[in-house]
Amino acid sequence: MVRFFVILAAAISPMIMTASSTTGSAVDTTQPILAQARAGQAIRMDYQLKASAWFLFLPITGQASFSIDLKPRTYRIQSNVKTTGLAGILVNYDMALAASGYLRPDQLDTYAYVSQNSDGRKNRRVDLRYLADDFEMVANPTFGNLGDPAANAAQVLAAKDPITALISFALEPRAPGADPCGGPLRIFDGRQLTHLHLEYHGIKDVRATAWSGSAYECHVTIEKIAGYDADEINTETLSALDGPLRMWLAPLDNGVTIPVRIEANSKDIGTVTLQASQLDFTPLEL
Repeated sequence: MVRFFVILAAAISPMIMTASSTTGSAVDTTQPILAQARAGQAIRMDYQLKASAWFLFLPITGQASFSIDLKPRTYRIQSNVKTTGLAGILVNYDMALAASGYLRPDQLDTYAYVSQNSDGRKNRRVDLRYLADDFEMVANPTFGNLGDPAANAAQVLAAKDPITALISFALEPRAPGADPCGGPLRIFDGRQLTHLHLEYHGIKDVRATAWSGSAYECHVTIEKIAGYDADEINTETLSALDGPLRMWLAPLDNGVTIPVRIEANSKDIGTVTLQASQLDFTPLEL
């Protein structure tokens, strides 16, 4: 569940949670929210996912919150990811993340990403910078290794940090007739490079705290590309999850296509459910 948040959001953090290409016909790059921001009408997007699961009769919970400022040429995302559970079942997890970069007509491009873990163990901070043809990463305390194999510069530059990946995925335009699930998401967290592939499974009625209606059902396949230990790179699931991972995307009137409900299975605690608990767009003073 921790990796689930950091990658998806967690983002995933994932989502807690890219390639900005959409399969199918050519992408219409007139995404309304991005066009509005680029025209000088800056906007703030507040988005929150809450997770719930049960172990016997005890609740296990989590939350990933995102505050996104979209300005004419740049963006900034601030995020907090926190989980609480039982020792041995779910590590208590508390992470602050921030990303900034450039606002393109059809996506967000990472320049800088910072993550600070405050779980009381290593409390690791990761600073990541995207350069013209390379990247810089500093971790304190340092990683024991960078995986087998480690991610190379070309792979990293084709990816985004976890929180930019999720928000850019939600903002990227979907052309009429194209696969509504979009993707793939290419995510780099400073060490691990992960690709998430989405497969469309029709339209379903979905209910979440912040939204309800007809949503696209997408099944997510996880591909571990680099930065993992040799004994885990061939597994197809995230830590503590057994799959399949199912995600429902809400097509909003403003052109945003955003996850409003996510479900995955775990051997230890059964089904883990995330749902959007906040989804707001407000004008931002420049």
